[in-house]
Amino acid sequence: MNIGEAAAATGVTAKMIRHYEAIGLIHEAGRTGSGYRTYGPKDLATLTFIRRARDLGFSIAQIRDLLALWQDRGRASADVKRIAATHIEELTAKMRQLQEMVMTLQHLSANCQGDDRPDCPILDRLATGDDAGGCH
Repeated sequence: MNIGEAAAATGVTAKMIRHYEAIGLIHEAGRTGSGYRTYGPKDLATLTFIRRARDLGFSIAQIRDLLALWQDRGRASADVKRIAATHIEELTAKMRQLQEMVMTLQHLSANCQGDDRPDCPILDRLATGDDAGGCH
């Protein structure tokens, strides 16, 4: 299977497949006599694994660790769970940050007249970082 077919089968773009090869996340594909990359079932399974892990927001470093654990049949599931738990904590922290951003923008937007006057608390906050008025 060539890179375009592998991309279509796994949902990973050809550009990302080449990138994953370049950073050593996946093994370099075999080559045809004319130099085209070829991918087999194991490569497709690995690419699908990577895409699903990326869809869940795992970092490249975490995916590298997860791939190593996936390929190691003697692994302890506790090692996998530890990576997942760490990622959950990271996602939870990001959600809190996003919620704080939403609250700040809601506050600023509520205090912006949105009329023809030039004064704007949203721009003032971006320019000064002033937290006056209870913004977070």
